[in-house]
Amino acid sequence: MKLDLKLYRGYANENELVVFGHLFESWAPDKYRIDRKGIKHAYAILHKFRIKPLENYEIVLHFKDEKWRTKTMDDGYFRFTVPYEKPLKSGWHTYEVTAKVQKFGIVECGELLKPYDSELGVITDIDDTFLISHSNSFFKKLYVMLSKNVNKRKIFDDVVDHYSALSKAGQDLEEASNSFFYVSSSEWNLYDFITEFADMHELPKAVIKLKKIKTGFSDFIKSGRGNHDHKFQKVKDIISFYPTLKYVLLGDDSQQDVFIYERICKTYPVNIKSIYIRQTSKSKNKKVIKVLKNIESLGVATCYFKGSQEAISHSKKVGII
Repeated sequence: MKLDLKLYRGYANENELVVFGHLFESWAPDKYRIDRKGIKHAYAILHKFRIKPLENYEIVLHFKDEKWRTKTMDDGYFRFTVPYEKPLKSGWHTYEVTAKVQKFGIVECGELLKPYDSELGVITDIDDTFLISHSNSFFKKLYVMLSKNVNKRKIFDDVVDHYSALSKAGQDLEEASNSFFYVSSSEWNLYDFITEFADMHELPKAVIKLKKIKTGFSDFIKSGRGNHDHKFQKVKDIISFYPTLKYVLLGDDSQQDVFIYERICKTYPVNIKSIYIRQTSKSKNKKVIKVLKNIESLGVATCYFKGSQEAISHSKKVGII
């Protein structure tokens, strides 16, 4: 048996750290690559949804001079939320995870973030917020996923400029940056695709939080669809973990972002500084406009925009950048 141990970017505060990942039976390495074209690319994407999670296997986390153990859940997912109060510099740190199944063992290294001192955190959706995905058109979204590899997928104009400015807002040191979190209804199956896309376009390095992993072809058909309440929970977890930060939230009007962010504003009435919602259709959604007005009544600045230059202008106007 071959093992595939997938690690995701974790995060830490002054009191604890969080690390998470998945353990699967591995497929042949060439089937997991995303630098394919045509039919080979479509097959590679589909194969990401044909996985076999390994349940209840021991996972060991090594960080600095500490070691912790846990076991995988029914979908192969594992998460460490453990106390860690030793001094830790701001920035990205390497951690190591090991797993053993029968006679087979595997070791992988991941990264976790200890945020720089700042007053601002940024939480952004992915599909149709910075990555053009056509979420409001079921068949077009599937076609784009299966026909266009990561280097052929498109990003909205001026998104990088806006995100880069948000990253550096209020930071004096060259290496310092505000913390970014990408939260999406895409499944963990697409994690590599998302990180490679973000790196390719030089978007801020972020902790990424996605939806429960899928394990079959029928699940692929429903990718990114269904209940979005997990996004509320994940945004809530981030704000609870870093409660002293003010947050900028970014999303779009193709799904439920504005309604989720309204709930967040009501739950954390002093933490949200501004909300940005991208318009994905020819005309603005009346329900979205109504919700944004209600959010503004809570003292949160909002911007319902078509192009990112409009969002940049708003961020300057309200003093974020």
